[in-house]
Amino acid sequence: MAATAWAASTAFAVGDIRRATTVQASGLWFRCTTAGTSGSSEPNWPTDVGNTTNDNTVVWTAFSSVHEELSVLAPSAIIEMFELRLDSSLHGSSDVYRWHSGANDQVTGNIVWNGETYFRAPVQADGFEYKNGGTLPRPTLSVANLDGAVTALLLGVNLTTPGNDLTGATVKRIRTLKRYIDGESSADPNAKFPDEIWRISRKATETRDIVTFELSSAFDLAGQKIPKRQIVANTCQWIYRSAECGYAGSNYFDVNGNSVSALADDVCGKRIASCKLRFGENGELPFGSFPGAGLIR
Repeated sequence: MAATAWAASTAFAVGDIRRATTVQASGLWFRCTTAGTSGSSEPNWPTDVGNTTNDNTVVWTAFSSVHEELSVLAPSAIIEMFELRLDSSLHGSSDVYRWHSGANDQVTGNIVWNGETYFRAPVQADGFEYKNGGTLPRPTLSVANLDGAVTALLLGVNLTTPGNDLTGATVKRIRTLKRYIDGESSADPNAKFPDEIWRISRKATETRDIVTFELSSAFDLAGQKIPKRQIVANTCQWIYRSAECGYAGSNYFDVNGNSVSALADDVCGKRIASCKLRFGENGELPFGSFPGAGLIR
């Protein structure tokens, strides 16, 4: 089935199914579990299965738009599509490339989904499974390179950022059922599995036949320090007279805290005492560090 969009100031009965008025990345629909009349403006829809939202006197409960269809005796085939989006600052353009492997249900041509064409291409994607081992998946995406198209794309982006090889580009994995793609009698761009957003972490291999990329989640922050700021007790990390520091006064002191007469000689010593000279002994000090660090073991 295709779900009808939500409507304002409308009476709904228990069991009525509606979708949001815009396509949701979560791929959820909403079932009326408390009858009533909807509000004048669209509610904030939940993003998890089973969660509820109040809509004036109506209560909606979220459910997957595709899972129930998969439980029937002869479910429709799952269609997997990919969208590659470049970053203009890294790759010199914000072009978008869309394709599908065409491996399901004898799909031999291009697919149109939500008005966008996904071109059939030899693509293999693996490693999207989530496991309980405590590590995030690192899927791989392999794209045929027999015509050199991927190599040409890599050469183009490397002119903007040498050696980039599409690192930082966004890959969206979209899955739906064949019955919901454009052109089918029950076409509905709102019926899908939750979108998966990945980023290209590195180019793993490149040959004349195939190019393989390793993907990572936005939550996979390899090599990043937490917290970003180092916990230093007695040295202010703000830039003197910056917005973070906030000092714009005319009392000038040198690095040792001695009073000077010229702005050119005004240098902050980066200590709490330096802050007190400028903001007052009992004033609020915007000290850019962690004086309490090390006091508790």
